[in-house]
Amino acid sequence: MTPEENDLLCRVTGNAPMGQLMRRHWTPICLIEEVMEPDGTPVRAQAFGEELVVFRNTSGRVGVIGEHCPHRGASLVLGRNEEDGLRCLYHGWKFDIQGNILEMVSEPAGNRMATGIKHPAYPAKEWGGIVWAYMGPPETMTEFQPPAWAPTADTKVTIAKVVLPCNWAQVLEGAIDSAHSSSLHSSDMVPTADAAGAEATESTWLRPSNDKAPRMQIDRGSYGFRYAAIRKPIHNADLNDYVRSTVFVAPATALIPPNNLYNVANINVPADDTTTVFYFIAWGHPKQTPDTAAWRKFLGQTVGEDLDHAYRPLRNRENNFWQDREAMKAGNFTGITGFPNQDVAMWCTMGAITNRSADHLGASDIAVVEFRKQMLKAVRTFQESGEAIGTGARAIPKEICSFQTMVPKGSDWRSFEVNPVWDTSAQDNKQANHSAQIQGA
Repeated sequence: MTPEENDLLCRVTGNAPMGQLMRRHWTPICLIEEVMEPDGTPVRAQAFGEELVVFRNTSGRVGVIGEHCPHRGASLVLGRNEEDGLRCLYHGWKFDIQGNILEMVSEPAGNRMATGIKHPAYPAKEWGGIVWAYMGPPETMTEFQPPAWAPTADTKVTIAKVVLPCNWAQVLEGAIDSAHSSSLHSSDMVPTADAAGAEATESTWLRPSNDKAPRMQIDRGSYGFRYAAIRKPIHNADLNDYVRSTVFVAPATALIPPNNLYNVANINVPADDTTTVFYFIAWGHPKQTPDTAAWRKFLGQTVGEDLDHAYRPLRNRENNFWQDREAMKAGNFTGITGFPNQDVAMWCTMGAITNRSADHLGASDIAVVEFRKQMLKAVRTFQESGEAIGTGARAIPKEICSFQTMVPKGSDWRSFEVNPVWDTSAQDNKQANHSAQIQGA
């Protein structure tokens, strides 16, 4: 990539084309748990370089509005959340969730100034544990559609949130890069001959392959693409292949291959050009998907232990991400606890915006190359026509999902019928039916 292409891919603030494309999608703004209480403490948020405040009003509705009061620019995060509005401390101006000025107590009675001022405010939706907003032009707004990782109201969704000091695209590239997991996460995603597929325990994810150099194949779509990382299994490698298929949902979501109990995904929101809000998600059947505290503990992303109260990692470049060299000597590959923290160390040490023109890419980087090509094409199309990838009829079909499975050697993973992991009986039945097709099973 040229430096100019790198900027086109990465820059999202102001009128940057990529940021404007992303604004045509509903965007995560914060966790619902951050604004649970009516008239509770407002929350500071940021997306595409725009500073926002999120609050739940007296009636229980969530508002996403500009952080800075249009009077003199003071922060509304410090405001009084009361009587269905947010009141600025400086002069008492009060705003509703639509950005209308309800009161201007510093102005004389009868002053009609408020009718000529509309404070920035965005339509908001609560779904899947997240407060979403539509930040594009009102005339382009589409009806909110549940994301692939929270398809129904009864889906259990568990989220860890981390605010990272690096650009969204290098985080996304890490999320869709299947090859790195065999090295970087080898102490947490453990090869074992005892596993029939990816299996979750309380401390590790087991895999039936120790192949560190998977073959990659791409299947393109209007929503993004999916690809397969095809590895040799530990058992019956002459007869079967082990397939892990990841899905990139444009502009910034990855559906990660599941384990035997629940599905995995992440979504990456550019706070600005050099800051990303990373949501790491477990989802699926309520009885099998981990609870919030257990999920964050497993990942090493607990607020107050691993993160500060603004969701920023306490592990950082200055303290080498709490890397334990003695643990490495004892056999741990990275010495960094929690496999997302291993990713974070890689993403953050690449720089605020990595210099892709210096990359030396190989066969294992096919998904990264496809992402770059597809999103550069998408942003240029958007500049020419206003058409945004993955919107409207171009959205991801419901039958597309990530998966992992054994397939007979020579068969096409694209034709394998899959569904998200939901409950044990369904998985057992599917695996039993599929096992009959696997040679040497």
